[in-house]
Amino acid sequence: MIRKAPAFAAIIMALGLAPALAGDKPGADVMAELPDGYVAEESLPDSLVLIPPVPSYGSMRQSLDDASAAAAIALQGTARFELARQDADLSFPDAPNVFACALGARMSEEETPRLLNLMLRSLVDSGLSTYGAKTSYQRNRPFMVNGAPFCTPEEEEALRGDGSYPSGHTAVGWAWALILSELAPDRADAILARGLAYGESRIICNVHWRTDVVAGRMMGAAAVALMHNSDDFIADMKAARAEIRTASAPDVAECNAEAAALAIKP
Repeated sequence: MIRKAPAFAAIIMALGLAPALAGDKPGADVMAELPDGYVAEESLPDSLVLIPPVPSYGSMRQSLDDASAAAAIALQGTARFELARQDADLSFPDAPNVFACALGARMSEEETPRLLNLMLRSLVDSGLSTYGAKTSYQRNRPFMVNGAPFCTPEEEEALRGDGSYPSGHTAVGWAWALILSELAPDRADAILARGLAYGESRIICNVHWRTDVVAGRMMGAAAVALMHNSDDFIADMKAARAEIRTASAPDVAECNAEAAALAIKP
C-alpha cells in the first residue's frame, strides 16, 4: 500500500529516496510517497524516550565524538571512504545490496521481490523512529563544525537542515542487519559485522558523530522488535527466507574489493 503524508518528507530528504523536493529549503511541507511500514506511526519507538540527550559541548561524550571524527577524516581519499560514500546511497533496489556479500545473495526485483519489499518497509519504520530526537535536538553535523569535506556534498542543503542525532542511515542499516541475520542465521556474524560497518561509514563520511551512530543502532533495534508484532512482517520474512535460498550469488571481485576496503581502519 502506498500512502501520502507530509511527515515522510523529512525522511525522504534525509535518506535520499527522492531526487528532489518542492520548496526552497529542507523541511518544506511537501507530499511524498513511501510504502507503509510494519508499525503504525503512533506506535513507533520514541527516540526522545529511548536515547540519552545529545552530548553537550565540552562533555566527555563530545570529546570522544571529536576524536572519532578526527580519526575518520584521515581516511578521506581511501577505498574505505569510497565505500562509505556508496553506503550513503539509499536508492532502491541497490541500497540493500551493501549486504549482498555478507548475505551471500544479491537482491533484485526479479529474484527477491518480497525481500526488497521487506527492506523498504523496514526502512520506513526504522528511519522514522529517529525523528523525535532529530527534530528536537537539531544537532549540527560534523562537517558543519570541523569544516572538513564529507562524502555526499550534493546533499549538503538537505543534511544541514536535518538533525544529526540520531543517525537515520544507521537505524536503517542496523535494522536491515538484524532482519537479514534472522533470515540467514548461518551468516549472522558476517551480516552483523557489515551492519556495524554501515554505521561506521556515517562517521567516515563526516556526516555523523559516533554518538549519533550508537543511538541510531538503538533505534533500529527498537523498531525491529516492534515489527515482529506485524503479521505482514512475519509473512514477508517467511517469503524472503525462501527467496534467499535461490537468489544469485554476489560478484566475487566486488566482494574482495569490499573486504579490502573494510580492512582499512581509522
